[in-house]
Amino acid sequence: MRYLHTMVRVMRGGEEVKISKRAGSYVTLRDLIEWTSTDAVRFFLLSRKPDTEYVFDIDLALAKNNENPVYYVQYAHARICSVLAGWGGDVAQLAQADLAPLDSPAAQALMLKLAQYPEMLMHAAQGLAPHDVAFYLRELAAAYHSYYDAERILVDDEALKRARLALVAATRQVLHNGLAVLGVSSPAKM
Repeated sequence: MRYLHTMVRVMRGGEEVKISKRAGSYVTLRDLIEWTSTDAVRFFLLSRKPDTEYVFDIDLALAKNNENPVYYVQYAHARICSVLAGWGGDVAQLAQADLAPLDSPAAQALMLKLAQYPEMLMHAAQGLAPHDVAFYLRELAAAYHSYYDAERILVDDEALKRARLALVAATRQVLHNGLAVLGVSSPAKM
């Protein structure tokens, strides 16, 4: 028999939410969703192996910063959407972009992380390990944020701009697909 998850401790305001079987006080998934969001609950619970003890931190799930893993990943997606909207072109045109100009360490690291997606997804599915998808998405978001911080995307050189836009469009697609696997939304704006 497989179980969904071990007991989850809930923290709120820096203190553990008291649960008592005798008194009938407990926290349900509905409570967690109402206190935070469906996306946060799904991502947080799927980020751990089901046989590990887990502390669900309400304050962290509500935080709009890089410490909150679901926010961090969704923000990467929204940031890319903003870049593509700023460009204003048709993303389908980028399929033929020459990627040769993408030779910087940050671009190479992002491309390598993107290339790992199919194999990671296959292993996660075979191993019934959605936490692998969540880990991968956090790593991909980190690679994207590093790339974004290192290089301007909308540059004057048309070939370089198209290559960089193709890279970020591919990143957006993989983030979207990975979040969809977990049942988590991929907002275009945050």
